Amino acid sequence: MAQPNELLAQWSVSHGNLRRFFEDLALPPIGEEHQRAAGEAAAAAAIQETFGLDLEEFTLGVDSVGGAFETAGRPELTPRDPDVPQDVGAAAFFDVDNTLIQGSSLILLAEELAKRRYISLRELLPALTKQIRYRVSGKESADDIASGREQALSLVKGKSVAELQELCKDIVDRQMLDKAYQATIELASMHIAAGQQVWLVSATPVQIGQALAERLGFTGALGTVAEEEDGVFTGRLVGDILHGPGKQHAVAALAAIQQLDLEKCTAYSDSINDLPMLEMVGAPVAINPDRALRKHAKERGWPVRDYRSMRRMVRSYLLPAAALAGAALSIRHRRR
Repeated sequence: MAQPNELLAQWSVSHGNLRRFFEDLALPPIGEEHQRAAGEAAAAAAIQETFGLDLEEFTLGVDSVGGAFETAGRPELTPRDPDVPQDVGAAAFFDVDNTLIQGSSLILLAEELAKRRYISLRELLPALTKQIRYRVSGKESADDIASGREQALSLVKGKSVAELQELCKDIVDRQMLDKAYQATIELASMHIAAGQQVWLVSATPVQIGQALAERLGFTGALGTVAEEEDGVFTGRLVGDILHGPGKQHAVAALAAIQQLDLEKCTAYSDSINDLPMLEMVGAPVAINPDRALRKHAKERGWPVRDYRSMRRMVRSYLLPAAALAGAALSIRHRRR
């Protein structure tokens, strides 16, 4: 019997095809029914031992990664520099919204799609309302996630795939790169210079993540994948929506396919919702964290980086100035 890492590495050979993996690769032929049952058992045991996931969760991740690769047309968007010694098995995973760029990539995309009449404002409003509510409260319900997913898929059903890809590239160039945190880009560049892979992992449509990754010279991007057929969207989802546990499933599948050692990997995010992804790597980092993630990171001793200019200005200048003013007023009151 193959070791768990060897068994899971065969996913790259099977291209995420579960039937072929179970029936052709997991074990030597021993009869179709017995082979399938034994293959499923072997794969499930390896997945549980390696990632702590069940087979269904891992399968969703494999579908998400396979869909991302198909959308990109290749597994890696940016070729590795042959002059840089590769740190085999090491990678960095970056969330997008408020980690790499300021604000919501989905809202930027939706606004632009409405302006260009790819979708109508009436169609857009329900999804925007949910996004705004989440950004204000910092909380998102499972019902909101599910209904938002169905709304988004219905919006693009029957629309041109090529047109959306071009729109995403244009939006990234004209709007998102200007909103990127330069310090986060520098962190990613340090990983690349160290011979490590850099992947964006976001709930945003995969076309946005891939356009960002390509422009910034990152290895690739995983995102929410809408199914394509004959050049248009079908209205169905491929794999998981990459939110919360969905990111964990996709990163686990990517780690199996790329033979990554998650203990050598780093993950960056601003949101407590990404805790499943952060906790599966050896080096989790909170960037511009929400209140819940900041508290959790401090309790765990994780690094916390805050690149939000207004908050940094308040902490660096306004709070010390207020403290000095308060001290001066107190001294003056005592003298009276």
